[in-house]
Amino acid sequence: MFEGFALSEIDVGEARLRVRTGGSGPPLLLLHGWPQTHLMWGKVAADLARDFTVVAPDLRGYGGSTGPATAPDHEPYSKRAMGRDVLALMRGLGFERFDLAGHDRGGRVGYRLALDHPQAVRRLAVLDIVPTFEVYSRADMAMGLGYWHWFFLAQPHPFPERVIEANPDWFFFRGGPGPYAPKALADYLEAARRPSVIHAMCEDYRAGATYDFAADRADREAGRRIDVPTLVLWGARGALPRWYDVMAIWRDWAGDVRGREIDAGHFIPEEAPAETLAALREFFRQ
Repeated sequence: MFEGFALSEIDVGEARLRVRTGGSGPPLLLLHGWPQTHLMWGKVAADLARDFTVVAPDLRGYGGSTGPATAPDHEPYSKRAMGRDVLALMRGLGFERFDLAGHDRGGRVGYRLALDHPQAVRRLAVLDIVPTFEVYSRADMAMGLGYWHWFFLAQPHPFPERVIEANPDWFFFRGGPGPYAPKALADYLEAARRPSVIHAMCEDYRAGATYDFAADRADREAGRRIDVPTLVLWGARGALPRWYDVMAIWRDWAGDVRGREIDAGHFIPEEAPAETLAALREFFRQ
């Protein structure tokens, strides 16, 4: 995994990010989801690095990255705050404009960055999400039971933290290997056993239910839309196609949208790396 990549820790001001970089060519930022680290891209990163300069960080508070102290409004773990981190990261590496692919929480950071800083994002790919505003405003029994962790993790500190700390391996990964590469799973588990990472993950979801939802709603009310080409990929065997008309939702949020199902569940880059790689390569080469 990540053969030929350099591993470093980079101070971006509000956080210190663990980052892998490799390859050459146009810059491509890869952002991971919950409850993972940047190693979730390990099955596709080396191939992408043949065409792009790939940058894969851990989000603030996740994996090997540090984060700031939390706050009552949860802004320090909002997607806007995480977007500031990766914008500073890319600028520090010399990239004022770049492509971005984000899975799960990383996709939420990606579309927030494209809304807040459209000049920085050339093309955006979001994997297996619809916007946070849509998730909460359309919530019903199926969503509440299927995405129950959205509501559990958003409960006030320290309730979810204490429950998870009792057995983080089981809570996050149910004691099984799933679709993850052994090296990636070991990295996820090492991070997920640390109370600081558990707290950051909970703050991420608390921010989602408050600060992020409000930011999305403000954009909707103001008529702001994503104005960069956007690729939407989702798992055919996951929850999204059962609950949403995925493309119709994203067409309300962005002007230039294309997308399709991938034969996978939620963890698309790990379950279907070849198909994911082909879709990302085709999109970002344009």
